[in-house]
Amino acid sequence: HPDKNKDPKAEDMFIKVSKSYEILSNEERRSNFDRYGQMDENQPFGQSQHPGFRSFHNSFYFDESFFHFPRSRDFADSKYLLHHAQFNSDVLPDSHKRPYLIKVTSEWCFACIHIEPVWKETVQELEPLGVGIGIVDLGYERRLANQLGAHRAPSIIGLVNGRVTFFHQSVVREHLRQFIEDLLPHKLVEKITDNNYMAFLDSWHVENKPSVLLFDQVPIVPLLYKLTAFAFRDYVRFGYVDQGDTHNTRLLRQFNINTYAPTMLLFKEDTEKPVDIIQARGMKRQIMDEFVSNNKFLQVPRLVNQQLFDELCPVKQFHRRRKYCVLLITGEDQAFLPGNKAFLDFAAANRKEVLRFAYVYQRQQQPLCQALLPNQAALSPQVVILERRSQAGKVLYRSVSGGWNGSEEDKYRLHEQLELLQKDPTYLSSDATLPELNNEMAPMFIVQWMNAAYDYILQIYDDLLYSNWREMMPILSLIFSALFILFGTVIIQAFSEPGESKPRKPKPKEQPQTEDDASSRASTSSRPPKKDFVEVTELTDITYTSNLVKLRPGHINVVLVLTNASKTALLRKFAKEVFSFSG
Repeated sequence: HPDKNKDPKAEDMFIKVSKSYEILSNEERRSNFDRYGQMDENQPFGQSQHPGFRSFHNSFYFDESFFHFPRSRDFADSKYLLHHAQFNSDVLPDSHKRPYLIKVTSEWCFACIHIEPVWKETVQELEPLGVGIGIVDLGYERRLANQLGAHRAPSIIGLVNGRVTFFHQSVVREHLRQFIEDLLPHKLVEKITDNNYMAFLDSWHVENKPSVLLFDQVPIVPLLYKLTAFAFRDYVRFGYVDQGDTHNTRLLRQFNINTYAPTMLLFKEDTEKPVDIIQARGMKRQIMDEFVSNNKFLQVPRLVNQQLFDELCPVKQFHRRRKYCVLLITGEDQAFLPGNKAFLDFAAANRKEVLRFAYVYQRQQQPLCQALLPNQAALSPQVVILERRSQAGKVLYRSVSGGWNGSEEDKYRLHEQLELLQKDPTYLSSDATLPELNNEMAPMFIVQWMNAAYDYILQIYDDLLYSNWREMMPILSLIFSALFILFGTVIIQAFSEPGESKPRKPKPKEQPQTEDDASSRASTSSRPPKKDFVEVTELTDITYTSNLVKLRPGHINVVLVLTNASKTALLRKFAKEVFSFSG
């Protein structure tokens, strides 16, 4: 306001803001401004600067309602609009946790209006399941549309793990739902029966993950369960049991499953008793997410990479949020199993919010073990209590004296030191800087690379199948350029003269010509001479044009004028003199 702001430009800005408010606060003015813009300061909205067009406009009413266009964008769609910066900062990373269904639209798009009812029904069905929804306006977000490879409207795009896939079928709700299912990895959920359920539950030793079993009456895995499995695939393994299958009666009887409602069981180290159960007729995504996120770690997980260490034992931020990590340094051999089992039992009996129990294999994480136990080179198991202080790796720690073999005395000693720690945080007297943990899952990256290559080949095949030439143009241009160079080189070599590619043979020694040779050469002067011999051609009215008129650049013809009397004597001498220059 000019009365409050002494800036000379304040009054002009105040006038602009007032006019903008007048336009935006009036629905009709706002609609006219969206359609025509403000042509002139004193010009009413909706009128053109050209009088000829004004008279045409007055005689022919051309409005959005003529084609049943809405006067403004549906308010429900505005929350789905994507911008370039928002897409790269939020949507692209989030696509590694859930798939996105994106519609590319534009103004004055008749086909966009045609698919709008189906799109709304699909959004109402898929969004509660956890599918991300987005809308890109081709006119206003040209940069984002180019990044997605969308150059026409309407287009429907699926986004999973940062990879863009175009929808090419007819826009039907069932096809869109199947499109989302096809975007997900194929082995997210394993089919479980009486024959393989024990192997599935016992895999926590190798996978280092809890296991979730979903029991339902339908033979096909529900999309809601697949989406949940995709979101937590890095933490939990998922299995599905069809309650109507006759091969699952023993499994249903063992866990006493109610067949009238879907049931989820979550197992950790104990494969005979689930640690958590939910059962509901209308299973919601929010309930499933809370169920899995509260149990995404084993009771005593093995630290296999730095990411797991960061999530399990976070850095201290506030005094009330401190977390102590009780770490067992042990081995992989059978001799260490009793001690590991005793540590698991101790952790199950002493579950507290401030305590996190974990273990590492000394041979797999040698740098970490050497930092915590600098003076101990023995392979005997050892328990270390630590608290992380910074992201750089600084920790306060204290090793439990006496080692660990799982005896009752060891359990009592560890329990006593944990009680002292909760009373006096300064009990952790040692400090160290821990190195980053080795990624024990690194060998699996080869398999991930092969899967990525397989997905890339499928994407190229899909683009070729549906003639998505604009996206395939760089690759096709590279392929055709290479083929052109290859075959062009072969063709040029095939049609090149043999004398240009082969080295010249050395000139034979000059042989003296006899009189018979000269006469023979004169008699056959009209025929082409043999190679490496002097070319002497009789000049007639026929050979005049080919030898003199059509003389090629770089060639010289020497004409010898003779009579019949001197022809026999001089022709032989002439041929002998010019032979050395005719190579």
